[in-house]
Amino acid sequence: MPRLARYLPILDWGRAYSGTALTNDLVAAGIVTIMLIPQSLAYAMLAGLPPEVGLYASILPIVAYALFGTSRALAVGPVAVISLMTLTAASSVAPPGSAEFIAAALVLALLSGLILLLMGVLKLGFLANLLSHPVVSGFITASGIIIATSQLKAIFGISASGEAMPELVETLLANLPDTNLPTLVIGVLSTAFLFWVRKGLKPVLIRAGLQPRPADLVAKAGPIAAVAAATLAVVVFDLERQGVRVVGSIPQNLPPLTVPLFDPRLWQQLAIPALLLSIIGFVESVSVAQTLAAKKRQRIDPDQELIGLGAANVAASFSGGYPVTGGFARSVVNFDAGAETPAAGAFTAVGIAIAALFLTPLLYALPLATLAATIIVAVLSLVDLKTPRTIWRYSRADFAAMAATIAVTLLLGVEPGVIAGVGLSLALYLWRSSRPHAAIVGRVPETGHFRNVKRHKVLTDPCVLTIRIDESLTYLNARWLEEFVLETVADYPEAKHLVLMASAVNSIDASALESLEAINHRLADGGIKLHLSEVKGPVMDRLQRSSFLEELSGEVFLSQDEAFSSLIKRSENEVPPQRDDLWLARGLI
Repeated sequence: MPRLARYLPILDWGRAYSGTALTNDLVAAGIVTIMLIPQSLAYAMLAGLPPEVGLYASILPIVAYALFGTSRALAVGPVAVISLMTLTAASSVAPPGSAEFIAAALVLALLSGLILLLMGVLKLGFLANLLSHPVVSGFITASGIIIATSQLKAIFGISASGEAMPELVETLLANLPDTNLPTLVIGVLSTAFLFWVRKGLKPVLIRAGLQPRPADLVAKAGPIAAVAAATLAVVVFDLERQGVRVVGSIPQNLPPLTVPLFDPRLWQQLAIPALLLSIIGFVESVSVAQTLAAKKRQRIDPDQELIGLGAANVAASFSGGYPVTGGFARSVVNFDAGAETPAAGAFTAVGIAIAALFLTPLLYALPLATLAATIIVAVLSLVDLKTPRTIWRYSRADFAAMAATIAVTLLLGVEPGVIAGVGLSLALYLWRSSRPHAAIVGRVPETGHFRNVKRHKVLTDPCVLTIRIDESLTYLNARWLEEFVLETVADYPEAKHLVLMASAVNSIDASALESLEAINHRLADGGIKLHLSEVKGPVMDRLQRSSFLEELSGEVFLSQDEAFSSLIKRSENEVPPQRDDLWLARGLI
């Protein structure tokens, strides 16, 4: 049973499910359902798909995640960035809105689901770390700007196309003279109202006597009021005849059973986009899940999250949907509304199913401009202009990676932006790993602590040189290690003993071991003994399985303090007595 519960978390939280949890989950589901209906329609249209596909992607995928996911508050469904990536990938093989395009979206969902499931079974959740936070933040910021810009065509009632900013802006400006005035009025008013609801409605409700938490939840349901008002305006003033584009007829049924097209050539074309989509979706989802779990001192399992998201995407591919992941906005609403278990997501799916069966006729006259306003307000919250300034002050290298990701995404599109982000994250990691921090250290007076001679007033000895390595030793930095040690020794001609302080070294691979052997021999040729100190147990175990310790010219000391004291005593017998035994070294920070 414990092993089965590892893959079916519902067997864990389901045993303790109570009436209180049921009530809280139902309340949260009701609120998220109200929020999710217009969002699902809007995101499907952003992906170039019929609006009902957004509803379909918000039913069975949510149930699948409720069975296999570990987050108690994550709300799975269509999201802006994944919708944009779906549009980009599927439009490379078929025109948006066509039957072939819809088939490609189903294949994308299936491929993404299979990739995520495979990663989960192989316990590859750590791959989320391939994308650094600055790169992810930069990609999401750039994607938010592209998405918001792409929706301006619906606000103005004009045509525009393009996957990157230059083409989008060019086509928008070219078609601006064709602006439909009633559409523009609806779009501007909807956008202004939604922005005001996000920040201004809650204080008004509190002043009216509503408690803060209910006021916050009512404010988050503001898009429903915008949808209702805009739809009513279209009907009352017959704005469709004046050129206002509306959603139109939406099939009044539950998600159909769909079988993704098995076309090897199509699968090959969509394999890389599906992989990129899976990585971005997982990173976004697990970040939200971990943030919300920490607030209640809960934990999530990244490997099981891969399985949960994989199951959700497979479910989407067989129920007329498209790729999904955990959404930030709806997950926060779900959390704030009091969701206690993934059952809240299953109840949300029931609510969406009811809407798909009975409420779709009411959405016929919903103007596309209002859905565009919903998307714009949602994605602009993802645009983070503070983080770049913070990262600039903290790390120029991270800022360069973030800025490059933003630039590539804006200028070339989403897929090149993702590839650039992954490449820059790996390049930054490799660069840092290949040049680890190392320092010459000395003893802090009257203590057993050793610190950098450039930062602290410490005791050193000309004959005993200690280098502290602050990184694991691998093939990436093996060559650097040789060069650094030999160059440092050349600057200390009186040195007779070199100690490598390995307190921060967690592993030494075969390449680094060869470098250590080369260092040992070259130092011995120069009359210098090589010693190690503070070697961790697992590292020592591996060294003992090699011949390195037998060939080592010096010793392995348990502590650096022991090494320093012992080697100073030896050096007293190796140098003329007039030498000062100890000298103070202090450098600049």
